[in-house]
Amino acid sequence: MLDTILLQGASDLFNSAGSAEVFLLARLLFGFVLAFMGLNHFMMTDGLAGYSEAKGIPAPRLATLFSGGLLIFGGLGVATGAFVTLAAGGLAVFLLVSAVTIHDFWVVPEDQQQDEMTSFLKNAVMAGASLAFLALSSAPWPYALDLSLL
Repeated sequence: MLDTILLQGASDLFNSAGSAEVFLLARLLFGFVLAFMGLNHFMMTDGLAGYSEAKGIPAPRLATLFSGGLLIFGGLGVATGAFVTLAAGGLAVFLLVSAVTIHDFWVVPEDQQQDEMTSFLKNAVMAGASLAFLALSSAPWPYALDLSLL
């Protein structure tokens, strides 16, 4: 039915000098930072689960481990160009949801607002980047494993 949906002008997307390498660098920086953040969910499970519990997240330990796995999978997926639609889409949803549920700076005491606002904005900007990678997921990526479920 649909083999591949290409973005308008996608064949020219990475033709300018250095654009493929810059895009690869962006993917590596974005993906490996998120994968590292995911590893922290496994190395600091008790502390992060306690924080999640204090924020009212159900099954906080399981949520911490699940979100850690999602960050690792999503980050590595974007970095390597494997399962990009699933990786970038999952990251976007997680980052938006966690921004609102975990980093709700508008309800915390004043002495915590700046830290929570910084984390909220960090998640929002990473969600924006995830959505940009998702929007580009139908275009062929240079230096990518190019694995997908479809």
